[in-house]
Amino acid sequence: MLEAIAFYGLAALILGFGVMVITARSAVHSVVFLVLNFLAVAVVYVVLGAEFLAVIQVLVYAGGIVVLYLFVVMLVNQKRTPEAHHDPHRKTGLGIMLASAVLAEVTAIVVYTASAPSASPIPVSSPVVGGNTEQVGWLLYTDYLIAFEVASMLLLAAMVGAILFARRMD
Repeated sequence: MLEAIAFYGLAALILGFGVMVITARSAVHSVVFLVLNFLAVAVVYVVLGAEFLAVIQVLVYAGGIVVLYLFVVMLVNQKRTPEAHHDPHRKTGLGIMLASAVLAEVTAIVVYTASAPSASPIPVSSPVVGGNTEQVGWLLYTDYLIAFEVASMLLLAAMVGAILFARRMD
């Protein structure tokens, strides 16, 4: 009964912080409400008994992603109008070619894994895993390996883009 009350109370807090994120007038206040939202989600994970996910929630989202949001908010000059000219240094053809190559590679991986029923290098009779952290690790590196790698590539691209964007502002 106490867990249900805690869950519904935290759910109301999360919804309230979510509304405050999109209705805040200042972008910095919006990011602060987003941090509070992520922390409330971490508390929900603790109530549900998933302590590892709670720690990851705090470290990755409340720690890392929100810091990136704050850097973008502080680096972007919101008073300036968007640029109307085309950047002569932009390599649009190269970007399209690289994006097509990555799409072809991901498509080939998906087709190959769908056509080979047991092409997994991990033995089928893998040992029984105990503990929350070990189960998440086994799932990430077996069933969800492609999604994990795609997410890491997207985060790497976002990080490189943020660095290039920050260098142009100087």
